[in-house]
Amino acid sequence: MSKRPALGRGLSALLEDNKTDLTSTRTEVPITAGSIADIEISKIETNPFQPRTKFEEEALHELAQSIKELGIIQPVTVRKLGYDKYQLISGERRFRASQLAGLHQIPAFVRIANDQSMLEMALVENIQRAELDAIEVAISYQRLIEECKLTQEEMSQRVGKKRSTITNYLRLLKLPAEIQNGIINNQLSMGHARALVNIEDHESQLALYKQIVSETLSVRKTEELAKGKKESALSNSKTKLSLSVVDKRIRTDLTEHFNLPVKFQRKDEEKGSITISFENESDLAKILKKLKIK
Repeated sequence: MSKRPALGRGLSALLEDNKTDLTSTRTEVPITAGSIADIEISKIETNPFQPRTKFEEEALHELAQSIKELGIIQPVTVRKLGYDKYQLISGERRFRASQLAGLHQIPAFVRIANDQSMLEMALVENIQRAELDAIEVAISYQRLIEECKLTQEEMSQRVGKKRSTITNYLRLLKLPAEIQNGIINNQLSMGHARALVNIEDHESQLALYKQIVSETLSVRKTEELAKGKKESALSNSKTKLSLSVVDKRIRTDLTEHFNLPVKFQRKDEEKGSITISFENESDLAKILKKLKIK
């Protein structure tokens, strides 16, 4: 048998911990840390802590075909819940593909782990190995911070990533939901998203996001436009009056009414301006329809 691929540093360290070793199995031969057992798929339940939220059907079927021809190259990892009952810690994609391939058994590392250890192992393994989108990776990092009480420095050691890389992913979660969905649906690259994060105003972020999608802007062009919007915002903030709570409510209502970016500015206590931005003829038609202008 060829040597199996080395596991990630964080997961490997956990798997090699003697405290998590299984001491009783159905067979008479004890399973030591790192050993593999063939377990019936029907006795394995999926992991409720799985950070991956979607699995591409076509890719799953391709993996299933590969498994039919070559078998499982990398075992899944499970924890023992009771006699003949197991729960996935990591490897759900391989598990699902094995079901599609019609397998009745699957090779697995069998561990005992409490829920927090299980969550950390699943998150670390998925960040390192699965093709998660940038938002899923960011959510996984956030869960490691909040639920596993890890610092960014500790995460850096677990997943083998620079601390600055982790910070960049976490910043994506500050973007409006519409832009996050754009990242999930592959309408934006990580480079585009990082440029948008540097714009503090959500309305400007959304306006540039729509421009990126409609005009298929490059990352370089996006960075230039984002820099211009940031500098413009800093310049304008020095001359504009701060908006009151009532003014902000008006701006929000207008934005929701037109479903487009709306700027509300005060020159003094009585004067000001309202600007409705549109990126194409469709947006303009939407504005005219709302204003009942033919």
